[in-house]
Amino acid sequence: MTTNNSSSTAPRGTRGADRVEVDDRRAGKAGLAVAGLGIVVFNVSPFMNWVDPSGDADPRTGYAADSLVPFIAYLGLGLLLAMIYAASRARRGQHRGLTLVSMAVGLAATVQCIAFALQPMGGLERGDDLSAQIGVYVGIIGAALWALGSGLLAKEVEGDDGHSRSDR
Repeated sequence: MTTNNSSSTAPRGTRGADRVEVDDRRAGKAGLAVAGLGIVVFNVSPFMNWVDPSGDADPRTGYAADSLVPFIAYLGLGLLLAMIYAASRARRGQHRGLTLVSMAVGLAATVQCIAFALQPMGGLERGDDLSAQIGVYVGIIGAALWALGSGLLAKEVEGDDGHSRSDR
């Protein structure tokens, strides 16, 4: 007669009656902090001047220049709140899919700001000769930090369900 030391009702992570291994690894929060900082910086940028028509003393904020700018900023806040919630509720401290979505939106925001810096949008239909202002560059920095932080969080092994102790 063979005796099986593990029970089907044993808690997850138990191996035999004599030895208990608890899988308590959780994702580090450094990536979440960097992403949060980037999102906050990006949310400040729409209040700053983004474009200035050449020759005029009438700079336009991110809100006035393009409605996509505040939308991306608010989307970032929503993603940040969702990642914070996932960090508190998820078994290993993160939801990999949510983190990757945040990284993708952060990358898109970075590219959109870089494109805006190279060729400011919003004035072409009016024939304005626009030049990029400080808000665009603050947006680039914020979006890049957002994407970087999300990427750092996404690379954490704790987001993988199939990892084993030998992966450590």
